[in-house]
Amino acid sequence: MRPDHVIIGSGINALVAGAMLALKGRRVLLLERSDRIGGCLRTEEITLPGFQHDVMAATFVLFMTGPAGAALGPHLARHGFDYCHSPHPTAVLRPDGQALVLTMDRAANIAAFNALAPGDGEAHAAVVGAVEADAPFLFALLGGNLWSWGTAKLLFGQARKRGLRGLAAWFGKALAPARGWLETEFASPTVQALFAPWVLHCGLTPESAYSGQMGRVIAFALEAAGAPIAKGGAGRAAEAFRRLIEEHGGQIRTGADVDRITLRGGRVSGVVLASGEEIGCGSVLASVAPGQLIGRLLREADLPAEKAAASAFRHGRGNFQLHYALDRPPEWLTPGLDDVALIHLSDGIDAVSKSANEAERGMLPATPTICVGQPHRLDASRCPDGKAILWLQIPDAPRVIKGDAGGEIAATDWDVAREAFADRIEAILSRHIRDFDKIKLARRAYSPADLAALNVNLVGGDPYGGLCTIDQFFVWRPFARGPVGLRGLVQIGASTHPGPGLGGGSGFNAAKGLGA
Repeated sequence: MRPDHVIIGSGINALVAGAMLALKGRRVLLLERSDRIGGCLRTEEITLPGFQHDVMAATFVLFMTGPAGAALGPHLARHGFDYCHSPHPTAVLRPDGQALVLTMDRAANIAAFNALAPGDGEAHAAVVGAVEADAPFLFALLGGNLWSWGTAKLLFGQARKRGLRGLAAWFGKALAPARGWLETEFASPTVQALFAPWVLHCGLTPESAYSGQMGRVIAFALEAAGAPIAKGGAGRAAEAFRRLIEEHGGQIRTGADVDRITLRGGRVSGVVLASGEEIGCGSVLASVAPGQLIGRLLREADLPAEKAAASAFRHGRGNFQLHYALDRPPEWLTPGLDDVALIHLSDGIDAVSKSANEAERGMLPATPTICVGQPHRLDASRCPDGKAILWLQIPDAPRVIKGDAGGEIAATDWDVAREAFADRIEAILSRHIRDFDKIKLARRAYSPADLAALNVNLVGGDPYGGLCTIDQFFVWRPFARGPVGLRGLVQIGASTHPGPGLGGGSGFNAAKGLGA
């Protein structure tokens, strides 16, 4: 049966697009080069039997609160996709043991912030209140189709509402860096430290343009929706998508490596697999990075402008993952952290800025910013009774090692440096957990090079689809509208608007554009 749509890849955006189109009755075929679907949605027993670890992506707040989740959530729930929550989504733990927990209770957050610095609670309430008030406009810009009459009408309506100067002032504030936002609005260094690391999860730094706005959005989202994970693991969420797509006649093939996209008369006509198999179709949705799309899949096409853009496309910092199987739940030396979903180990804005800058310069950070997830606290099914797992993400690792800012690790090859860097991270972590050496059963580290080997779209271990600075984001993503002059081809994935994360936004927008 000739498919209406071939989707290359099976990450969150491909799965969203496939599910949306299948629900509409379209014949869809997803082709995944790996031996399993999901892209960065991957759950495995990588330490010991019975310990289920999310190898890469873990937190589903963007999907749960976005349009893709709203449209597909009830269907996926029938196939086993459910969320696990904690009322304490995040916290910061500073080197001296001082901590601050963000809850899903605004009044409690206001009181906690004011206890650190009078007025910081009201400042927080104003921040999240402003995001709440601007939500229809703001989230349409962050997640909608920018190249559309709908967005043009939205901007025109805001200009009428605010006036041109008011709209310009709004965009000016939105472009401010996180350092400016945090140092201007919060007096407490610990409140600043609570939010500063989150910009790294957007592929930004505290000095990046618009990182302040992303920080405010994250503060709002965490307080309003928490930091949910998938019950049973992110891999189970991918399997729920599989069942939904197949229930409605769609097909998913693993081990199917697409070698090239075929063209006829300026229009996509199908794909050819590495095995030589040819598949004709009405359209192709390619959930791939620019280098893969232009340099490989469209290598035979005459696309000089796109090839120049792809060669100039820049990727950002790498990601380092570290996973632990523990003999019992960790006992944090600082009280109040047991049920927090995601804890950042950081000393604040300067520390985040320093580690990110070191990584961007190719240096192993002397004191990396560490995000610690406690999946066992949210989902007891992840490990045997009485045991625990930790999910660590270091979002400021160099893609290519040029040196060590700590002056201790001589290796410049990730295969050699991986365990030494993991030792550095573990040393920081163990200072905050009682008897960590005694409860540690096993660990597994993934360097940026390891992650790139698992997923071809994680170029150099960059999980954000490319550098997310303003010149490569929003309408400035090089392929925001797809290659010019090729009908029937849509690029989706983290390298396209609305960018990285588990929101599924580009897949949702593409499916809607195709009539879903």
